[in-house]
Amino acid sequence: MAGIIYRMKTGCHWRAIPSNFGSGQTCHRRFQEWERAGVFKKDYKSILKYYDVKNKIAWDWASMDSAIVKAPQRGSLTGKNPTDRAKLGVKRHILTDGNGIPLAITLSGANVHDKHNVKETLNSILIFSGRSKKKPKHLCLDKGYDFKDTEKLIRRRNIRPHIRRRGEKPLIGKYKGKPRRWVVERTNSWHNRFRAILIRWERKSENYMASLYLASTIIAFNFFNR
Repeated sequence: MAGIIYRMKTGCHWRAIPSNFGSGQTCHRRFQEWERAGVFKKDYKSILKYYDVKNKIAWDWASMDSAIVKAPQRGSLTGKNPTDRAKLGVKRHILTDGNGIPLAITLSGANVHDKHNVKETLNSILIFSGRSKKKPKHLCLDKGYDFKDTEKLIRRRNIRPHIRRRGEKPLIGKYKGKPRRWVVERTNSWHNRFRAILIRWERKSENYMASLYLASTIIAFNFFNR
């Protein structure tokens, strides 16, 4: 696992993992085995449940946003990035709690509009069901989600949407605090510190998703143990 985490942080090729972590080929093989067994998702779900029991998950105010990542190796769930000369990319959609801890992560092609992944992302909240009956009360989104059908979709789940309207002027001088949705932007920054997911080199979307779960596990552990 130490070799896998080293590769996550540095973004190096599997073969370039230092020998003191063991064989890079072995690290890669273990990563593939654990991905197929769902280990990374299960581990992250477990850490969320653990901190939820301790009432450390800030359920009241959630935020959702997306980030586009280059995907030069093509593969599943990629698409032409309309903001980068149609180069292939993947879009990761993230829903966080009020602290910026990821509660749901989904992927789509870079050419998929944010609004089309709202339902899947809400359905992917890892500890939405089971013993914990908690769920977000408010959901903050930027103007990319300013569509009536998106707002209705969120309200049908008894979640109150807070969407910045297109053309809405900023409250200069009237509000001194940061928008509540800034936490999800910070989470994207946290993810980008892991160089292995800054660019998607994996052809299989499942492998990239496993890396996102591992990065999120480290993020949550570090945040709650500061």
